[in-house]
Amino acid sequence: MANKLRIGIIGCGGIANGKHMPALSKQKDRAEMVAFCDIIEERAIAARAKYGTPECKVYTDYKELLADPTIDVVHVLTPNRSHSFITVDALEAGKHVMCEKPMAINSVEAQKMFDAAKRTGKKLTIGYQTRNRADAVYLKKLVDDGMFGDIYYAKATALRRRAVPTWGVFLNEYEQGGGPLIDIGTHALDLTLYMLNNYKPKYCVGTTYHKLSGGDKELQGNDWGPWDPDKFTVEDSAFGFVVMENGATINLESSWAINMLDPREAITAFCGTLAGADMYGPGNSLRINGVKHNAKYSFTPDLKSAGAAFYEGVGNESPADREARLWIDAIINDTDPLVLPEQALCVTKILEGIYTSAKTGEIFKF
Repeated sequence: MANKLRIGIIGCGGIANGKHMPALSKQKDRAEMVAFCDIIEERAIAARAKYGTPECKVYTDYKELLADPTIDVVHVLTPNRSHSFITVDALEAGKHVMCEKPMAINSVEAQKMFDAAKRTGKKLTIGYQTRNRADAVYLKKLVDDGMFGDIYYAKATALRRRAVPTWGVFLNEYEQGGGPLIDIGTHALDLTLYMLNNYKPKYCVGTTYHKLSGGDKELQGNDWGPWDPDKFTVEDSAFGFVVMENGATINLESSWAINMLDPREAITAFCGTLAGADMYGPGNSLRINGVKHNAKYSFTPDLKSAGAAFYEGVGNESPADREARLWIDAIINDTDPLVLPEQALCVTKILEGIYTSAKTGEIFKF
């Protein structure tokens, strides 16, 4: 390319350093990070030193970054509460936007993002990288081939036994909008809706729990060390039952802390009239099942490309790297991103419905 895409990063915390910036750095032939913004300036300075161009700029006010007309793309990697207004401002400033999941803390804010993208004509996508896992990519191809027939029941699962994030603002309901449901349950729900290609919910019922979030630290057993019960203002687990307009049903289960073995995070399972699929195999591997010639069958596809000693194979692209590559492709080629904003808006509406039902004790109708 004669001119590389110029990217600005807003929010230089954990998800920026753990996913977005390393993945974008592998697209250096087509894109470059030219600006970094964080309310903690030292984070932006560190990001510039590791990933920035020589003339890269650092900001503590995201609006100053958006005022640079040479920036083409913005990644919004801030706490959930600020996703909406930063994204809308970025779109209005003429930037394409990748916003980290979830889209927003509620459907009203998510709708503002969707409307701004339509109004400005700029691309908007949400960071649901789970779609880019090898098992998800393969399974989606089978779905599109019609292998499963009419899919009428599904489970979206994101269960951690004891893995409560104790850093940042994860435990802060005001900043995040919720706990495991909006944090990791959102990935499982997005993946499931994507496989069903069904974005028309009719009603839902939800429950949330604060059963293990307080009390004695000796009973926590948390993978990331003890949490502060006084700061744990979000749920520790949440469950939902969703009925779609076509009659299909989805069970959604999520937790950061629950007394359950065999944790499974960001996976799906579903049943169709011709076959079914789940990610319940060893290591949460993909399994396909059905009946052929009057005999039950099941198989686990081999999705690893390595097959020889001292050789790791080719094509083992990480979900984060594939997400970044496809996002850059969509901008350069002027095509739709993998995750459409209207799809992410539906995810947010369902999450909001489950939270609302849990608070009211009533069915939530869409």
